[in-house]
Amino acid sequence: MQIYLDHSATTPTRPEAIAAMTEALNHAWGNPSSLHHWGQTAATTMETARIQVAGLLNAEPDEILFTSGGTESNNWVLSGIARQYETPQHLIVSSVEHPAVSEPARELERQGWRVTYLGVDRAGRVNPRDLQEALRPDTVLVSVIYGQSEVGTVQPIRVLGDIARSNGVLFHTDAVQVAGRLPIDVQQLPVDFLSLSSHKLYGPKGSGALYRRSGVELLPLLSGGGQEMGLRSGTQAVPNIAGFGVAAELAMQELEAEAQRLTRLRDRLFDRLSSVSMLRPTGDRTHRLPHHVSFCLTDADERLTGKAIVRQLNLAGIAISSGSACHSGKLSPSPVLSAMGYSDTLAKRGIRLTLGRSTTEADIDWTAMVLKQILERSRSMAEAVRSRRTCQRSP
Repeated sequence: MQIYLDHSATTPTRPEAIAAMTEALNHAWGNPSSLHHWGQTAATTMETARIQVAGLLNAEPDEILFTSGGTESNNWVLSGIARQYETPQHLIVSSVEHPAVSEPARELERQGWRVTYLGVDRAGRVNPRDLQEALRPDTVLVSVIYGQSEVGTVQPIRVLGDIARSNGVLFHTDAVQVAGRLPIDVQQLPVDFLSLSSHKLYGPKGSGALYRRSGVELLPLLSGGGQEMGLRSGTQAVPNIAGFGVAAELAMQELEAEAQRLTRLRDRLFDRLSSVSMLRPTGDRTHRLPHHVSFCLTDADERLTGKAIVRQLNLAGIAISSGSACHSGKLSPSPVLSAMGYSDTLAKRGIRLTLGRSTTEADIDWTAMVLKQILERSRSMAEAVRSRRTCQRSP
């Protein structure tokens, strides 16, 4: 049995998106900037996708800028705002951002910008009062992730955006994990920028989008031919964009029913594993992505890290992921779990199981059973090791 439970990392490209890409490769291969028939066929394909992606957010089509993915969209916002100022200003981000936001923020810090990293509670949520208190006269941008990919926590984006807007500060959110899983209406949501990624919602890799509210200035990240309304130069990847558009439209059509289904499966998995004392749920159980289950391992053999669990489940045909990182062969604590107050030991023991369109109740039940067996075997081995050590120390 093969079970894929790593949909927050990527999703399989759905057949309808592949069909749209194939159609574009065969019949819309022209340069969309060209004025002749072949170019305009490609341009029509691309603008249809722009309408489809805009529909997912209830945005205007000209507020959608196509990019290569969420990382570019996030970098573009921070860079495109910062370069409008001759002298460094103040930026606010949360302490649980994806590296596509936190690393550009650190780069700006090295250039002299002042950066405030908002703390979070044990569930990974930002307290709106902390944002209010962090604002300064020179604050020009706030960026807070909408749905945290590692622990599943959904931030109070509406409240945070209202605070930023009432103080005349631009607000950006990385919505890569939320788009297609929870409703997003930018007519109601007080955001100026919002990042999307195609491959998180069953579209192809290599395509994403940045929502930019009409009238908000943003400097280009790339210079050249002036594509994407003069803001992102470079010939657009029309086939990828076509696949993204179809995936976005279908995600919108299926969103309500699929979110309910995934929430039921998510809660079923939490329930199946609730009796396992070695598993401590992470993130906010109430304000949570519908497809997301995460834990850290407690009372475990010190060798049993999150990555070790990933490997053992992979041998059983089950794909999950771990939040800790490996650099030069050394396992590092998860920055997200560390920001949430977990010790370095526990922050190396995070695991994430993220569900998707193909996930069934049988998948959930089988995964819970296999994970329990792995953990029980690990506990028994750890107890045996401790027993041998005790015997060796005895006179």
